[in-house]
Amino acid sequence: MDKETFRARLQAREFETIAGSAIGIEARTNLLFSFEKMALRDAVKTAAGARAFAVGLFELLHGEGDIGARFDAWCAVVGGLPRRQTRVLTWPAVTVFPFLAQPKLHFFLKPNVTRRAFALYGLPFAYVTRPNGDAYEALLALARKVKRDLAPLRPRDMIDVQSFLWVQGSDEYPD
Repeated sequence: MDKETFRARLQAREFETIAGSAIGIEARTNLLFSFEKMALRDAVKTAAGARAFAVGLFELLHGEGDIGARFDAWCAVVGGLPRRQTRVLTWPAVTVFPFLAQPKLHFFLKPNVTRRAFALYGLPFAYVTRPNGDAYEALLALARKVKRDLAPLRPRDMIDVQSFLWVQGSDEYPD
């Protein structure tokens, strides 16, 4: 949804609708593992969880300040969501929503495949297990470099870059 629609829904306190919509969009992908999908779905079932998620996502996508600080704030929101059995604060869980909402800017991180892909590509990726703004900014810089390198192939957005790197780093595609 565009910024103004998102803002209007926040002002109307439609937190459950916003969170449900985001979860529903992600549910149609195969980007997250089933346990991450369930953890996120459960985390936004409560009114407090839905509110925190909706406000936090808006601030990440449309807030003020640099992306690293906004991403740190988003990680704090996701890390604070109610959870049952599994953690919600994973790289895939915190990167999937901005990636789907703003694919020209944001990158989706599946750690193992992406680390392997960057290594094969010859780019240093200083991976850390706990998502944070500094690591995310470094990830975005690497993804932008790959996008520039792929310019002759005319990648449209980070979806194309992530797909290219997935093929490089995944065991699904033999040498």
